[in-house]
Amino acid sequence: MNASSQSPSHQVVIVGGGTAGTTVAASLLRQRPELDVAVVEPSEVHYYQPAFTLVGGGTYDMDSTRRAQKETLPETATWIHAGVATFEPDSNQLTLEDGRQVQYEHLVVAPGIKLDWDRVEGLREALGSNGVCSNYSPETAPYTWECLRQFRGGNAIFTQPPPPLKCAGAPQKIAYLAADHLRRNDLAPESNLQFYSGAGALFSVPDFVPHLQKVMDRYGIGVNLGHDLVAIDAERKVARFATKDANGETTEVEQPYDLLHVTPHQTSPDFVKQSPLANADGWVDVDKGTTQHTRYPNVFSLGDASSLPTSKTAAAVRKQAPVTVRNLLARLDGQALDAQYDGYTSCPLVTAYGKVMLAEFMYDGVVTPTLPLSPFKESRFYWVVKKHLLPPFYWNQMLKGKEPDIAHKPLKTG
Repeated sequence: MNASSQSPSHQVVIVGGGTAGTTVAASLLRQRPELDVAVVEPSEVHYYQPAFTLVGGGTYDMDSTRRAQKETLPETATWIHAGVATFEPDSNQLTLEDGRQVQYEHLVVAPGIKLDWDRVEGLREALGSNGVCSNYSPETAPYTWECLRQFRGGNAIFTQPPPPLKCAGAPQKIAYLAADHLRRNDLAPESNLQFYSGAGALFSVPDFVPHLQKVMDRYGIGVNLGHDLVAIDAERKVARFATKDANGETTEVEQPYDLLHVTPHQTSPDFVKQSPLANADGWVDVDKGTTQHTRYPNVFSLGDASSLPTSKTAAAVRKQAPVTVRNLLARLDGQALDAQYDGYTSCPLVTAYGKVMLAEFMYDGVVTPTLPLSPFKESRFYWVVKKHLLPPFYWNQMLKGKEPDIAHKPLKTG
């Protein structure tokens, strides 16, 4: 991989060296080694974020989730080690935070999602001490396990903001692991577990809701929908939530906590939201099938920062990337864009140590299991897949551009 201190023009510029950007870069260069591909990425470290929940649950090593950025990007790609300030798509260029300009023939926008730690009053100051934890940051995920190990009963609160958010199942996964941990250590009778969600349903796909509610009921976890965390009083150890009453009026309720796991509010990065590439909601405005921008045909986007109307997961990127690559190469060759993304995504819902319910679905919430197993049953097999098989697949296959078939061919369950 080439490091770059200059800002020449490139055939393809990819903004983001995370899951989506790295996968696309690797795939492009695997198929067309002669391509001039540059990746704009400010971070020094690449994380396997799907394992953060397991880190917080004490069953995965944090060090195993990280690798040096230079080791994960393709060797023949040019790494522009900087952040983006602005996009100027009418001039086929972008400006970096240090003032340099980068020209491109084609642009792929995949910078991920922004975690808004300042949205909740008092969160940034409280995080990482006195029982306030979060699996959404590599700096704080290990502290979640420390909190669980030290918890000896009382109120354990788990929050989820309103959408959008990446891996929307993660906020309840840690609630299930915590409940299982307390059960195994005979602390369940002394514990009050509550799940507060700013969403209106337990899960975005209705078919899974009754099955997940059964898991909540089994553990005795209280479910409080339509409750959005707005403030933390760390001194009093009280969380404050906004909710609407029967008349639609917003009211606030307080909940004392001994352990508080927070999922931060999430939004598109500022440099995306404020750019000509964004739609009214702040996401890169792309066709949901081709991943091509709706107004700038030499621009593509995938992953968490795109407007693709599906759950924001690494599994979604695994299916989006081949479509983006195939269509981008078709455009380079002057051909029609024939690859279509069907909205496939999946969420391995960890329901206990050793058990996972695998939610796979496409656009419009259509459940599409890949294997002939019931998607609504908790499975030891899928736990093995999540903990032991997916990480090496991620590092050694996905990030190397070794693509799956573009078409997702689900097997129907009986």
